[in-house]
Amino acid sequence: MARFTRRARIGAGIALAATAALALTSCASATDAPASSSETVDAAAATSVEDFGTFADLEAAAKEEGSLNVIALPRDWANYGEILDLFAEKYPEITINEASPDVSSAEEIQAAETNKGLDTAPDVFDLGLTVALQSTDTFAPYKVQTWDEIPDELKEPTGLFVGDYGGYMSIGYDSSKFDAPAELADLLSADYKGAVAINGDPTQAGAAFAAVGLATVQSDGTLDDFQPGIDFFSDMQKAGNLLKVDVTTATIASGETPVVFDWDYLNASHTADNEDWKVVVLDGTGYAGYYNQAINVDAPHPAAARLWQEFLYSDEVQNLWLKGGARPVRMEAMTEAGTIDADLAAALPEAPEETVVPTEEQSTNAGTLLGEKWAAAVQ
Repeated sequence: MARFTRRARIGAGIALAATAALALTSCASATDAPASSSETVDAAAATSVEDFGTFADLEAAAKEEGSLNVIALPRDWANYGEILDLFAEKYPEITINEASPDVSSAEEIQAAETNKGLDTAPDVFDLGLTVALQSTDTFAPYKVQTWDEIPDELKEPTGLFVGDYGGYMSIGYDSSKFDAPAELADLLSADYKGAVAINGDPTQAGAAFAAVGLATVQSDGTLDDFQPGIDFFSDMQKAGNLLKVDVTTATIASGETPVVFDWDYLNASHTADNEDWKVVVLDGTGYAGYYNQAINVDAPHPAAARLWQEFLYSDEVQNLWLKGGARPVRMEAMTEAGTIDADLAAALPEAPEETVVPTEEQSTNAGTLLGEKWAAAVQ
């Protein structure tokens, strides 16, 4: 497994973009070349569009397969609903089968193992970094046409998994019931009794893992050792403030989870369900992260899986992540090219002055530590 060569810092690709004109482009390079027979191409072995011949050939092969199986894509997560609908509109010949939208990254991999060899197996994955690092044997390498515009530190060198959209770990809260926390320690006070939730289990879910990472660096720790973050949530549990409830749009709307650690773009989306919902990114060190795309090595629809990847990394869909409040991985390159939606970019929350992103080694070590310590710490 390749290692990222340096500690990633969030630069222009995750900060506010400079003003630029909007010029959406399609994920395909223009071509009038006729599609070749899909029988001459081993789609499951293709590592780039060139293996199909042309982009039109890839489209033809995917249309011939006729289906795409996706998993763990909630429609209210980072604008996935509009993205899925656009793919369906663009390729009506390909039926999208949406399975288990609310499962964790780890459960995506489990579903691939359980359904291996079946037409129901997921073709593609959307994963937090920790699970991606643990599951590389499950992925097929593939480099999209816009590969060179993706920062090196946010992609596995052979294309086994690739960062796509990201943001900052934040705290969302119902402002009609709670004051904004000024610092992490505020959440340990009696004011937040039985009110604070994280989005999932940090041993399985990327957002919950990042919540522990944020607690670590906000507690004067470093990403080399997540123990301070584990200790913080252990203290929260002992104070009676930690809610062990899976966070969903419904729990936010009902008030069941009134204070939530989650990515800023996900927390911000809940204002549609609760007009009093506000989001804060704490002062001090910020924690950023990207979700990763990957192709199932045993994908039942390997051409459709690769077409989906090309689609997600197109200018058009990168701007749709931005519309969902997330920062697209090609943001820096698109800003320079003038293809970013400048109005949407300008609407993003201001980035913390100092931001950390875990390296591959740090993520792997943290995942091991959480597996050993988390359950006992919050029992």
